[in-house]
Amino acid sequence: MTPTVAALDSRQRGALRKRLLADRASTLDSVAQLGFDIDSVRHSRRDSSTDDEHDPEGSTLAFEQSQTSALLRQAVHRIDQIDDALGRLDDDSYGSCASCGRSIGYARLSARPYTPHCVTCAARLNP
Repeated sequence: MTPTVAALDSRQRGALRKRLLADRASTLDSVAQLGFDIDSVRHSRRDSSTDDEHDPEGSTLAFEQSQTSALLRQAVHRIDQIDDALGRLDDDSYGSCASCGRSIGYARLSARPYTPHCVTCAARLNP
C-alpha cells in the first residue's frame, strides 16, 4: 500500500514557490558577495608576506579565506537544494518524502521549504 500524501493546495504551493524563489535570489546575492570577499582576501594575501607562520596578518588572512570558502560552499549547496525543491514543485512530487513517500507536512515545508524528507526520515538520515 502506497502512503498517502496530503496534497498541498494551490495557495500553499504558491506561497512555498515564492519563498523558494526569494531564498534563491538572496542566496545568489550571498554567493556574489562571498566571491568578492574571497577575491579581496586573495588580493590581500598576495600583497602580504607568503610566510604565514611569521607574518601576523598571514594566519588571519588564511583563516578568513578558509571561513569564506566554507560559507561559499554552503551557499552553493543551498542553491542546489532550492533548485531541487523547485523541480519537485514542477513535477508534483514536492511535499512527499523522498525516502518513505509520506507527506512532509506544510509546517515543516514552511520552516524548511527545500527539504526532501519528513521529520522522521531526516532524523534517521542526519542523526
